[in-house]
Amino acid sequence: MSTVEIVSFGYLHDAPPTAHLTIDLRHHFRDPHVSPELRYMTAEDAPVRAAVLATPGITALVDATATAVTAFAFGPSAGTVTVADGCAGGRHRAPTFALALAERLRRDGHRVTVAHRDLHRPVVQR
Repeated sequence: MSTVEIVSFGYLHDAPPTAHLTIDLRHHFRDPHVSPELRYMTAEDAPVRAAVLATPGITALVDATATAVTAFAFGPSAGTVTVADGCAGGRHRAPTFALALAERLRRDGHRVTVAHRDLHRPVVQR
C-alpha cells in the first residue's frame, strides 16, 4: 500500500494545509466545544474522543475517506497521499477524526503518519 500523511487543523487558526483531500468537519458534526466539561479538553482525552466518535455519520465519513485514500493510492502517480481534516479550533473533532482514520488506514495496510497542527493551541473563545 501507500504512505498517507494526515494533518488535523483548526480553521480559526490558519488556512488549511495543502492536501489531496480536505475534510471539513465544522458544520455537520457535533462540536464538543459547546459542552463546558469538554471545552478545555482535547482529543488526547477519552471523553472527547468518545463524544466525537458517537456523533452520527462520523464513522461512515472515516470509511468513505479511507476508500478515497485507497483510490488515490492506486492512481497512476505513486507517492504520498495527504489528508487534511479540520474543525473550528483543531482540538476536538479534527484530531479525533485523524486518529480514527489513521487506525482504519493502518488496518488496510497503509503506512500512516498523523500530525495535529493546532491541538495544543489555546481554546478559541467564540
